Amino acid sequence: MAKALLGHVGGPDPRMVAEMRRLQQRVRDLEAELVRLQAENEALAAGAPHEDVLALEVKDREPALT
Repeated sequence: MAKALLGHVGGPDPRMVAEMRRLQQRVRDLEAELVRLQAENEALAAGAPHEDVLALEVKDREPALT
């Protein structure tokens, strides 16, 4: 029990704090990328009719490997 109390009183583990900060930064980066991709998606959807988009997708396909 003394070890548990000593560990608790000793403060947060610096490795855990560093990992938490790294993960928080990663979440912020991913959220920013999500916002950017959503804006890009909306711009693409507003700029091209669906038929043209489908025609481009079919035309630009590469043949499968045989």
